[in-house]
Amino acid sequence: MEEIALLTESTVESMFRALMNDPKRDEETFDKAEELLEDELRPESPLRHRLTVELEELRTLLAKD
Repeated sequence: MEEIALLTESTVESMFRALMNDPKRDEETFDKAEELLEDELRPESPLRHRLTVELEELRTLLAKD
């Protein structure tokens, strides 16, 4: 039987912040962050909703540059 390692919300948020604080972030970085949220947080998670909104705002800002 395969063991599945679950991350805490705190760990997911720390990983998300690390991705977003990368000065060289690009669309691939945003895709990784989005995948992290989808894979590690429940769809109904308030943290997932908050970080998804933040991710979309950052994507919009990058597109304007």
